[in-house]
Amino acid sequence: MRAMLKDILENLNYEVVAEGKNGLEAVHLYKRYKPDLVTLDITMPEMDGIDALKEIITFDRHAKVIMCSAMGQQKLVVDSIQAGAMDFLVKPFNKDRIAVAIESVISSK
Repeated sequence: MRAMLKDILENLNYEVVAEGKNGLEAVHLYKRYKPDLVTLDITMPEMDGIDALKEIITFDRHAKVIMCSAMGQQKLVVDSIQAGAMDFLVKPFNKDRIAVAIESVISSK
C-alpha cells in the first residue's frame, strides 16, 4: 500500500522525500525532513499511526498529517482527527480522493 500511495503521489507531481516502515521511523523521518505533508497508516509496527501522529504534533503543532486506514474503522478516524490529523484516506486508495485531500490540507493555514 505504501508503494501504491507513493506512485499516486508522484503521478500527481508531488515529491516523496522519505518513507518509513513503521511509526517510530515515521516520527524520526518527520523530525529530520520536516515535510510539507505526512501520510500515516493507522496500523504500523513498532508504533501505531495515532501514536506517531501525536508525537509529530507534539514536535510540530503545525504538521499537516493525513491518516490512512482500511474501511470500517470509524472510531480510529475520530481518534485520528482528535489527535490532529487534517484528513483521512480509506484504503483501497482512490487517486482523485487523494488529490483532493492533499490540495485541501496543503492549502490550509
